[in-house]
Amino acid sequence: MVQRTHLTGARVVLPEGVVDHGRVTVEGTRITAVGPAPDAAPGQADPARGQADPAHSQTDPAHGQADPVHGQADSAAAHGGRALDLPGGWIVPGFVDLHVHGGGGASFSAGTPEESMTAIRTHRAHGTTTMLASTVTGDLDDLARQAATLSELVEQGELAGIHFEGPFISPHRCGAHQPSLLRAPDPADVRKLVDAARGTARMMTLAPELPGGLESVRLLADSGVLAAVGHTDSTYEATIEAIRAGATVATHLFNAMPSLLHRTPGPVAALLEDERVTVELINDGTHLHPAMLELAFHRAGADRVAFITDAMGAAGMSDGRYPLGPMEVEVKEGVARISGGPTAGSIAGSTLTLDRAFRRAVTIDGLGVVETVRAMSATPARLLGIADRVGSLEVGKDADLVVLDDDFRLRGVMRRGAWVVHPELG
Repeated sequence: MVQRTHLTGARVVLPEGVVDHGRVTVEGTRITAVGPAPDAAPGQADPARGQADPAHSQTDPAHGQADPVHGQADSAAAHGGRALDLPGGWIVPGFVDLHVHGGGGASFSAGTPEESMTAIRTHRAHGTTTMLASTVTGDLDDLARQAATLSELVEQGELAGIHFEGPFISPHRCGAHQPSLLRAPDPADVRKLVDAARGTARMMTLAPELPGGLESVRLLADSGVLAAVGHTDSTYEATIEAIRAGATVATHLFNAMPSLLHRTPGPVAALLEDERVTVELINDGTHLHPAMLELAFHRAGADRVAFITDAMGAAGMSDGRYPLGPMEVEVKEGVARISGGPTAGSIAGSTLTLDRAFRRAVTIDGLGVVETVRAMSATPARLLGIADRVGSLEVGKDADLVVLDDDFRLRGVMRRGAWVVHPELG
């Protein structure tokens, strides 16, 4: 018998806005109803947080019809099952991370299923129910082997795909990548990695100004792989050419690229101004000044911003030393930096989790809850082409959701109808 769970009493963030005293019904792995709780009187949502039609409700027709005013389904869906009351809390869609290298002391670049699952479970426990596994610059054969291992986890439904970050990036903006392993994006090498992923490559970051860059962008676009501009020393004009060739993502905008200047606007301006481009932002308080985050949101809007972690193995862990591909990273006070070699001192990804990024966006950066949800879930899901399954709380979609308390601290996580973190147990 399929288990039915009614989550009630919390503010539910739907694509249309916030429903106070809302309800989400889950049966098996799917959402079967959303809207006002059956006993809730129609009322106004907080305009600052997004306003939903108080009469709005969705119910899966196969599980009962909904009352158009209160969203109350007939006895087939409104009765039976377990009710879990979450007063004072929030229910938001599960987070979608386009860019994560590891967590829990483990790294996707280790190339083992065990380490990969440790990283996956760490981020799931912090609300990320869908993620890409990001590699880091390495030998091409090593990266191909990593891709073969990660592709199995994609096929098993543990990951949404693979993101190759490096080795096709600029030596002038390499950040935490090993300079000696960088190379120009020869299309044959690009094709080798895409093929090694066996249809699971979803994104590749490269510097389009390098020899073979534009041809590689076209190859990726033609292959259905997102071409991302990042770790680049590109000019404004060269970045426009890359976008015309098919690039649609900015890898951690502002970081590892030329600054936005009044006479040389560089890649930042080109990426922000084009409606076809989704920009990644790392909202950890270290990678970006709040004014730059506000600038990106003002210009691009939540429908073109994707919050990411760019997390390495230290995410969810204490300070210490951790590997990042072939590099060693030291974490002090939660900030990861390369500990030796020619790039010593460079910021090396982050120790961020998306629940912290969400809370910071709302409580420190002053973003609205609805637009934060878009940047954390809906926008990256749409970019990956999986918005029919994840990214919003809608009937028929996977029951991926996050429960937050009134102060936006994580309280529970559900993935495909199963609790990863139970709100009553923590």
